Amino acid sequence: MSKSKLSPKSTTKPTFVALLRGINVGGKHILPMADLASMFAKAGALGIRTYIQSGNVVFEASPSDAPKIAWTVTESIGKKFKFEPTIVLRSAAEMTDVVANNPFLADGSEPAALYVGFLAKAPGKADIAKIDPARSPKDRLVVRGREIFVHYPDGVANSKFTNAYIDSTLATTSTFRNWRTVMKLHEMIKSSA
Repeated sequence: MSKSKLSPKSTTKPTFVALLRGINVGGKHILPMADLASMFAKAGALGIRTYIQSGNVVFEASPSDAPKIAWTVTESIGKKFKFEPTIVLRSAAEMTDVVANNPFLADGSEPAALYVGFLAKAPGKADIAKIDPARSPKDRLVVRGREIFVHYPDGVANSKFTNAYIDSTLATTSTFRNWRTVMKLHEMIKSSA
């Protein structure tokens, strides 16, 4: 687990989470967290903290600046590392809503089997209806707004609900986090408040 703090905490700016898709996975798209934090700082973010190597950044910025910061960081990664990952942003309030409203916690599902897919844009009802439950019969998922809540009772590695399937079916881009990571990011947000 890596945590870095690069800039002083701001007490006047809202907190956001940047979720990068597909970095430091299987030896591909290697991006050191110190470099990532530095790029966020150069783009104007404050109170920057990273969590583990999979590209989770908690930072502070004005609501109008947060998307610009994400875009600038994507470009900076492209220039330095020769790939441009999708960065999905969520506000502190949006992350709190995710934590408060996971439909699988209410039915007693084991938290270790829960994941959340954060979507770049909300899918339409017609696209959601295209998801085939028979594709991965043991797995359950619920699409709500720009999130997909998934219960993988046999583990994510055995699921047929892959990023590629989700993205092509819902016509969006997703990045998934396990429930433990979601909870940790929520804790980090609360400590910024």
